[in-house]
Amino acid sequence: MKKTLFTCLWLAITVISVYAQTPPPDAEYIKANYQKYEYQIPMRDGKKLFTSVYVPKDKSKKYPFMMDRTPYSVAPYGTDLYKGSLGPSPAFVHDGFIFVYQDVRGRWMSEGVYEEMTPEKEVHKTKNDVDEGTDTYDTINWLLKNIPNNNGKVGVWGISYPGFYTTTALLSRHPALVAASPQAPIADLYRDDAFHNGAFMLVANFGFYSFFTNRQDDKPTQRRAPGFDFGTEDGYDFFLKMGSVKNTNDKYYKDTIRLWNEMLDHPNYDQHWKDRNVLTHLHDIKTAVLVTGGWYDAEDLYGAINTYKTLVKENPKTPVYFAMGPWVHGGWARGDGDHLGDVDFGGPTGPFYREKIEFAFFSHYLKGTDLNLAPVSVFETGTNQWKNYNTWPAKEATEKSLYLLPGGKLSFDASAVTKGSFDEFVSDPNKPVPFTNDITNDMKREYMTGDQRFAARRPDVLTYQTDVLDKDMTIAGNIWANLKVSTTGTDADWVVKVIDVYPDSAKNNKWTGKEVYLSGYQQMVRSEAMRGKYRNGFDKPEPFVPGQVSPVNFELQDVLHTFKKGHRLMVQVQSTWFPLTDRNTQQFQDIMKAKDTDFKKATHRVYTGGGNSLLKVRVIE
Repeated sequence: MKKTLFTCLWLAITVISVYAQTPPPDAEYIKANYQKYEYQIPMRDGKKLFTSVYVPKDKSKKYPFMMDRTPYSVAPYGTDLYKGSLGPSPAFVHDGFIFVYQDVRGRWMSEGVYEEMTPEKEVHKTKNDVDEGTDTYDTINWLLKNIPNNNGKVGVWGISYPGFYTTTALLSRHPALVAASPQAPIADLYRDDAFHNGAFMLVANFGFYSFFTNRQDDKPTQRRAPGFDFGTEDGYDFFLKMGSVKNTNDKYYKDTIRLWNEMLDHPNYDQHWKDRNVLTHLHDIKTAVLVTGGWYDAEDLYGAINTYKTLVKENPKTPVYFAMGPWVHGGWARGDGDHLGDVDFGGPTGPFYREKIEFAFFSHYLKGTDLNLAPVSVFETGTNQWKNYNTWPAKEATEKSLYLLPGGKLSFDASAVTKGSFDEFVSDPNKPVPFTNDITNDMKREYMTGDQRFAARRPDVLTYQTDVLDKDMTIAGNIWANLKVSTTGTDADWVVKVIDVYPDSAKNNKWTGKEVYLSGYQQMVRSEAMRGKYRNGFDKPEPFVPGQVSPVNFELQDVLHTFKKGHRLMVQVQSTWFPLTDRNTQQFQDIMKAKDTDFKKATHRVYTGGGNSLLKVRVIE
């Protein structure tokens, strides 16, 4: 959605400061061919939302609207100051659209008080029953009536947090809204950005809220927030010295940031979070939708995948398209998308998406051009090729169980192994496993494909791998970890990573970093954390009984990856992943209120053999 410092800086550069830097390639073209206007558009409850509109100077034909609603500012402000780029890509600028940018309610120059991921309402009985759906409806109504030379059709797009506002635009159910593309949208804030299966996403959230909080009242402003100065590039060291999560306020924020405190006050999936799950509202949608995401989106992978799946399920007659590429958060919108870290994707993927998928989609629904687009366009990593399907997950994939076996083995066959075996390790939250081998104070996006050999060498990381594959094996769809575990404590985190192990013969590519070798590289393909006390429900934490075997099952999200002949498939299991997730005290308590002295060592066991611990995967033979 919005959380990493990298994302914040990118958004700041592109939507706030771009006009003050070297002009982008289309900057002069935009000034020559578009006229900018600014409006305060009234909503049904009387609040006004600041809106910038860029209208083509050519009045010989009518144009559709392309709208982006954002909490990140529509800057630059002033009718004589222009954005350096408009729309999702340059193709839109040169084809001609009316571009609309709006500060959402309570942000920047718009009136109202901001709410994190505004709870949507099913019923709007009075003019004061407002949400993002009604704000979108009222905005579209005003635009249709007041902007000349429009063709009566509206498209909406947005990446990250604006992706959420694109999803809520669907809830306006305005008849003029004919096309929308939620891109990396938040769908359920608890599952997307705040917590992953109950584990708090520490590094991604901590730096974000000081950057995001330029205003907490109903007074419009152009003032930017100062951000947070870590004083070091070493986030692992910074957060370890900071101590427990409550020290974020005791030492730094001093209870001055409302949205930060809302997260800390609600570690369980209570009504606060349930109100911020937009998926429950995605019914009776008539607008054509293109949902876009990246396989390596560290922030809103859940949102993209589940927005698509929910739309398809609840709206079977509506055109719903799905595009997933080998991208980080928002990576499809800029750059070539030809690699991530050391991993090569075989060539540019971003330009193909922007021209053949995104532009083609909007051009068809807004301007009536031909469209030849498969319902599902997904990039298969490992083989580095685009694949088209009618549904996702692909019907060609069959579910199989991949078993964790004694001796660090991993196999689809568990029949010859008896029950009762286990592997154990000591988890010390005061010496947590880092999530990356790099020195960084951010959620560095390259960790999503990073080499995991540094983790495999630690005694508190369990490693299981298959024999060398004698043929290609493609996993297509979601992955479920079904673990049988025990602990000497009363709570524990469980992190599962699915890894592609390269053969020793693998050669470096042009992206491989200095002093990095792809020979034996352990490329992370998918990973996820689970806070054990939520194993029976995110709304009802339960302690472990020390020494008692318990099932811990959780989803790792979808992949489309081919483990090639000569490679191995590896699974790593650990209990700390720092500071990507906060540390579990390994005691049953509210970790958000824990003291520094509450963190305790514990011995964890993972039970193997006889079908005890396994991964459920979808395999295309």
